[in-house]
Amino acid sequence: MILDRYLMREILKPLAAALGVLALLFTTYGAARLLSNAVNGLLPADMISQLVGLQTLIALEVLIPISLYLAVVLAFGRMYGDSEFTAMGALGRSPARVMGVVAFLSTCIALAVAALSLLVRPWAYRRSHEISNIAAASLDTNHMEAGTFYVSSDGKRTTFIERRAGPGATAHNVFVQLKDADGTRIIYARSVEQIPQAGPANGSQLRMTDAHVYGIPRGSEGGGLIMSVRDLTVQLASPHIEPPGYSSVAASTAYLAGSRSAPDIAEFQWRLSTSVSTLLLGMLGVPLARSRPREHKYAKMGLVILIYAGYYLLYESARTWVQNGVIPAFPGLWWAPALLGALLIGAWLAPGFAWKRKRA
Repeated sequence: MILDRYLMREILKPLAAALGVLALLFTTYGAARLLSNAVNGLLPADMISQLVGLQTLIALEVLIPISLYLAVVLAFGRMYGDSEFTAMGALGRSPARVMGVVAFLSTCIALAVAALSLLVRPWAYRRSHEISNIAAASLDTNHMEAGTFYVSSDGKRTTFIERRAGPGATAHNVFVQLKDADGTRIIYARSVEQIPQAGPANGSQLRMTDAHVYGIPRGSEGGGLIMSVRDLTVQLASPHIEPPGYSSVAASTAYLAGSRSAPDIAEFQWRLSTSVSTLLLGMLGVPLARSRPREHKYAKMGLVILIYAGYYLLYESARTWVQNGVIPAFPGLWWAPALLGALLIGAWLAPGFAWKRKRA
């Protein structure tokens, strides 16, 4: 039991480090990608942080398996390099017993990944869609920058500012295009100030000076000047917040289990298979970490990463093919984990796995 706890501790330490680094990198990349959209740059900080957090939460079902895989390879590679497994073999500790310890730890982690995929993943997607819809109604035009086109999520409102000293300052030479059921309105104003609003549901009020409003009726090839005023206050209606539409990634697992739609089948099989991939990857790290005496403990990291990259590419491709109906529900995407299992068996049965005891 002491050796079992020692093996688990040696795996958990690099697992925590790898997962922390990967989660940080993904969070940073997700935030940068989210903020690259000009409209998202106008969202409140709390909404942006929630969206980034939800994206990271969804990604854990992928980050945890690779972290476990790398942790086993790194931990066992070090132990091989320090001849610890040689000592264990001399004490009668067999490779099968070590694999049993890794299999137990991988199973526990696989159950956590299963909970993330089956329960947390759909909730996180639903919440992310809800926040995105709410955010569309809370854009603060005071933070719009000059020289950028800002288009609402429904495409019905486009705003462009030619000159502005900074956030909250008076905007000069402003163009606003509004689309509705009657047609299109184009508003130009020499200067614009935003009137503080009570809440996102009330929309924005803009006070314009030297404003000109042009109307283009629907179905008409041309339009004309509707009015020209020296001072005009315009109420910009916020986009109507509707419940998110149906999406396979946000549907409950129970619903997906009874669906016959190809996208639903692909999503359901993905959720079930993430835990299987976690278990297989954790166990695969054991034979891949095997090394010869005096071989550098990181000598096989290139092969290890290449194997994971190839598997993940096949895994994602299998889901896409099932989603598009290229592959039927059976075998679905299960052939990808099956190949990983075959690789595990082949690596385990490869010659030279058993530890060699030192001769006295």
